[in-house]
Amino acid sequence: MKALTYHAGDDQFVMAELPQPQATGFDVVVKVIAAGLNPVDSKIHLWQSAATGMNDNWVPGLDVSGEIVAVGEEVTQWQAGDKVLYHGDMFRPHGAFAEYAVQDSRTLVAHPEVSAEVAAASPCAGWTAYRALVDKLNAQEQDAILILGGAGGVGGFAIQLAKSMGIDTIITTASQAKHNYVHSLGATHVIDYRSQDIIEQVMAITDGAGVPIALDCVGGDNDIIAASCLGYEGEMVELVSTVRPEAYPDAFMKGLSFHQLSLGSGHRNGEKAQRDLVRAGEAFSALLEEGEVLVPQLKTITLDQVGDELKAIREQRTMGKVVVKM
Repeated sequence: MKALTYHAGDDQFVMAELPQPQATGFDVVVKVIAAGLNPVDSKIHLWQSAATGMNDNWVPGLDVSGEIVAVGEEVTQWQAGDKVLYHGDMFRPHGAFAEYAVQDSRTLVAHPEVSAEVAAASPCAGWTAYRALVDKLNAQEQDAILILGGAGGVGGFAIQLAKSMGIDTIITTASQAKHNYVHSLGATHVIDYRSQDIIEQVMAITDGAGVPIALDCVGGDNDIIAASCLGYEGEMVELVSTVRPEAYPDAFMKGLSFHQLSLGSGHRNGEKAQRDLVRAGEAFSALLEEGEVLVPQLKTITLDQVGDELKAIREQRTMGKVVVKM
């Protein structure tokens, strides 16, 4: 089968011809119809050392829209011919960027009634945004939110989710060139992080009260910015790195709370973690089917273009979502 492999030695993505993988245990083999590209895929050079047994035949890629072609001996809920959607395990070798991939059947979701390209664009970014706003922040009960990085995949879905929840004030950050885009998603206020003081702007928008909830989709020192924009007993979700409350001004005196979220943790923390992953996928797929959430700025590429596109994503030169169509 054709596959895109990652060579850790020289940090290169290389097209290769590999044997079709087999299914054992709870695994299924999925014929990939479409696969989404995500920042975590592009940053494999940063986490590859944590992946046991990585070699030059390692196929990256997490988000798959496809059809089951074979099942392991312990699979009971699925069968060949079923159309499925899933967010894969980054530490397993048979990923999305190939004609066939392998996935644990216990983390599969029935394919939503949308195109393969739209479905494949949703798991990593969409399910993360859903878990952040619904499971961690109870955003449906709030009237304002700050989303750092609104033009990216997670940020764009988070803006739409916040709008669908009826949140009145949706503040996000983006470069000036992307302001119209994030406004179109539902942002009520957009701050140019390159030329404006984010904390100052948020306080002006909220009359000095700060926001009740915030989501950091960017990383770096943006967690400090997000925490500094919170009001009394505000809550924040950090997606990129580990929270560090000691670095956040007045964290104790304001009674702030901080959440960590890693969508991939659903693969390595038992049955409840698997159920949480599936539940988020099913809920987000329903929103896609109902048209409550859209995949704007969807770019479709071929498998041999994936390597160059991942490097572009690594350099934060993309907007919206990119999907490879097999």
